[in-house]
Amino acid sequence: MSTPPAGTTKKGMFSRNDYLAPLPIPTGEKPSDVLNTIWRKNEVFLDIGNYSIGSAVMVMWPGVMLFLGLAYTFKDPDALILGACIMALPIFWLIQGLFREVPLPIRFNRQRREVCVPRGNGEYWIVPWETVTAAATQQSSVSQAGKATMGLLVIGFENPDPHATEDNKHFSLGFNCGGGTTAMALWECIRSYMEIGPEAVPDSRVGIAPYEETQIGSLLVDLRKGEVLSVLWGVFCITLLGTYLAEKLQDWKLSHPPELPHPDIIEWSKPLPADDWAKRSPELEAAIAQREAELAEQALLMSRC
Repeated sequence: MSTPPAGTTKKGMFSRNDYLAPLPIPTGEKPSDVLNTIWRKNEVFLDIGNYSIGSAVMVMWPGVMLFLGLAYTFKDPDALILGACIMALPIFWLIQGLFREVPLPIRFNRQRREVCVPRGNGEYWIVPWETVTAAATQQSSVSQAGKATMGLLVIGFENPDPHATEDNKHFSLGFNCGGGTTAMALWECIRSYMEIGPEAVPDSRVGIAPYEETQIGSLLVDLRKGEVLSVLWGVFCITLLGTYLAEKLQDWKLSHPPELPHPDIIEWSKPLPADDWAKRSPELEAAIAQREAELAEQALLMSRC
């Protein structure tokens, strides 16, 4: 499956596609794990997951609060009935998702410069890192309410088996992060880990955080410090955005992120002697050098403005 080279941008009237890989050259954005996709990070590999029950809660919670607010304000039980009809199906899907197993993460091994992609029926693909595709896609629509923009980071993998069936040749993973620079920053978490090292990307934030970093804990810390605006923002998030429930459900499902259990993958994930680490291809080395020169030139022009 051919894609435009990294660094290419295609714009339409209401769309924009930024192609980020292959080859995985710098985007110029700072790595930012906006969706808590980093499940596990060490010197050998990075586990990236796309399961976010918390995001689903935060999408549905405002709708629930809206109908509860209408029913309370207008003393109208019909608002509750209408809300139940509209929200019943999404809530059912949410509850159903809570009792499903968390999908296995994709593992990026920086020492081997390979990616382990779990598939169905216990199958795993081992894909060369430099063949991975990535694109930030963005779509806009205009209505009476104004302009709305949605976007994804899409990461694609090719089955290395030349005899794979047509429906088992390609696999892609989409992250609902809004596209554009946000998608680039999310991609940089993976790219920087593979090309620079674990110190270049944020630590994992999934699982149970220290109490002072939880929703209630941070709220009490801000209250003791007298930071009124932070406290008000925290109360708004908990009550109207559902962040507290989102946090607790996320902790429940990802307090212990799933491992890749296959013996071959466990062996593949073990550290290698430094002399045995895989190296960048000459093509990628040249592409990165060219891109870094371009970014340095852009930074110089910006500093003169």
